[in-house]
Amino acid sequence: MTNTFDTIVVGVGGMGSAACWQLARRGQKVLGLDQFDIPHASGSSHGINRIIRLAYYEDPSYVPLLKRAYELWRELEFACGEHLLHITGSIDASEPDGIVFSGALESCKLHDLSHEVLTSSELTRRFPGYQLPDDYLALYQEDGGFLLSERCIVQHAEEAMKLGAEIHGREEVLDWTATENGISVRTTRDIY
Repeated sequence: MTNTFDTIVVGVGGMGSAACWQLARRGQKVLGLDQFDIPHASGSSHGINRIIRLAYYEDPSYVPLLKRAYELWRELEFACGEHLLHITGSIDASEPDGIVFSGALESCKLHDLSHEVLTSSELTRRFPGYQLPDDYLALYQEDGGFLLSERCIVQHAEEAMKLGAEIHGREEVLDWTATENGISVRTTRDIY
């Protein structure tokens, strides 16, 4: 084991594990550090799954990033041989002028994404589990679905390690300092 790395990633959750794999794919010597197990229940990606959809209602500028994300999820699935991205279709619903419906619709229109607009009664007929107020509109996206979030973390970390990355769980970062030669990171176990 060495103490010198090109990149040190602090936090090996959803984002950190993906960063470790992508950096390792680019030939970087990578260390991933997490104070908890990998995965763990103390981060934003814990649990069985997380929704994913192309028409991001928060802002249409996310759509190109999401298109690329879908490609990268498929690359990870191919690399690890595990089905992680499940396409089921997704619903974004609110009042017609509410941010959820109107924002998702704007993303679809701006980026020419396949979608359907359903009234509340149409939504209930098609998907009986939905019983929304009469004045709501729903935007159905066939490309929406979910990711097996903790399995994604595990697979990103494992694929990174196959490429030479070191991933350390249960190693808390205590501090870091800038030096003439780069950054020094001090943990509960060592200095890198």
